[in-house]
Parts: sequence; structure tokens; C-alpha cells
Amino acid sequence: MGDLFDFDQPASLYAVMGNPVAHSRSPQIHQMFAEQFGLRVEYQKIQVDLGGLPQAVANFRAAGGQGLNITLPFKLDAFRLVDELSPRALLAAAVNTISFTHDDQIIGDNTDGAGICRDIMFNLERPIAGRRVLLVGAGGAVRGVLGPILEACPELLVIANRTVDKAVELERHFSRFRSVAGCGFDDLSGQQFDIVINGTSASVADEVPAIPHTVFASGALAYDMMYGDRPTVFIEWAARHGAGQTADGIGMLVEQAAESFTIWHDRTPQTGPVIAALRNARSA
Repeated sequence: MGDLFDFDQPASLYAVMGNPVAHSRSPQIHQMFAEQFGLRVEYQKIQVDLGGLPQAVANFRAAGGQGLNITLPFKLDAFRLVDELSPRALLAAAVNTISFTHDDQIIGDNTDGAGICRDIMFNLERPIAGRRVLLVGAGGAVRGVLGPILEACPELLVIANRTVDKAVELERHFSRFRSVAGCGFDDLSGQQFDIVINGTSASVADEVPAIPHTVFASGALAYDMMYGDRPTVFIEWAARHGAGQTADGIGMLVEQAAESFTIWHDRTPQTGPVIAALRNARSA
């Protein structure tokens, strides 16, 4: 339990920017984190028009904002916008966390990969090392998690995408990791994986990526980076076709938010109670 709030101190201002963004749970998450330390934090949701990220960031900064989370579809735009990149943001070529410095610099980081790895390995207790991993999709969300997953030493990580060239381009970008390969959906026929991660936005449209239903090895984990008020269609589909365990992106969302919170406040929050609170609220 955090200390009592110091109401003599103004609330520090943070936000998430995206399109759409109304569904975001980030304000509740960061408020729960702040309460653990007795911090006064105001965290907003800001919908940004396509092409409008630079102006929106400038306006937020001028209003006294101290940090931003960036969600779909602006993670690549944010990468091009910042003045300085963390090593993991540079590797991902995508930014989901922005900090403003006192000397007018904009620092970009990417906490998505750390978030998903911590959720899979610690919360779900599924090792990545030595396992066969399938990542479906090749957009900004996948770029953000590839580096940390590869650093966890899987036996093989396959990036599968409807447009094969995008998957192959990611294979080349991450080629220093010898365990990575890019392919199309049809190339997955006959292959099986211990961890299958849906990194596409298909679940938003209640669709399932056109991958073979035979990709799940015995006891495989099916993981959807998307989340909602009910199990995603990908999770339901995976459970019907042999996945031994399923999980949506709530845990990843909280864990990547904890990384952002630590960057901004130099404090590491407890994530377990926050994940439980979000799941309980959803099932109520």
C-alpha cells in the first residue's frame, strides 16, 4: 500500500495516444500503479487523427505533459518523431513510450517486448528458451516484441504474414538472431509450435488469421496480443483446435505499462494485483 497522497503537489500529466483509443485500459492501470506509491498522476486518453501525431505530441507537451504511451496505428510514426531512441526501440523500429527531458529532447522507448515476455514467462509460467514460437503478423506490434522474444533464446521463431515480403523483411532486420525465419501463411503447413502469438489486429474485426489449424503442438500456448471484454475469436478458435493454454493481451498490457511507469517514475509497480483487478472487472 502506498503512502498518503501529497495534495500539495500537482498531479503529473501522462496520456495514451492512438486511433481508436476509447477502449484503452491504460488510465486505470497507471492510476492503480500510482496508488501503490502515493503518487498523484493524471492519465488521459487522446484520440489522434491519422497524420496528426506530431502536432498532438507538441500540444500535449506544451500543456505540461511528461510522458506518453503510443498505441496503434502510430508506433512507427512515433519512431520517426523522437530525438533519441533506446536500444530496444531502435531494434524494433517502433516506439510505444515517449519521455520528455528538461533540455527539450523527446526520448523514445519500446516496452512491448519486455511486457509480453514477462507475461508469458512469469505470469503464465511458460518458458520461451528452447521452444518453437510462431508470431503471426508483421506490423508495428510484432516489431516491438521480436527483439526481446529472440533474446529469450527460442529454438526457432517464425514470423508468418499474409504479405510474405513483410515477414521476410523482418527476418532480415533481425538476422543477427539465427533462430528467426519469415514466411507466408501457406508455408506453415506441417509445422507445429509450442507458443503461437497472434500479433495481427484481426481480432478487432472478429476474424482469425488464415493460418492452418494444425500449428499447435501438444499443450501449446495460444496468445492473442489483442484483448476485449470476452475471449477473442482467435483464442476461441485456438482452443477448438488443440491449444492447451490460451491467454489474451491483458497481462502484456499491464506488464508493458509497468515498464513505462518505471521509466517515468523510477519505481517498479506490482503487476499481479492490477492484472487480477482488470480480469475481475471484465468478468463481473
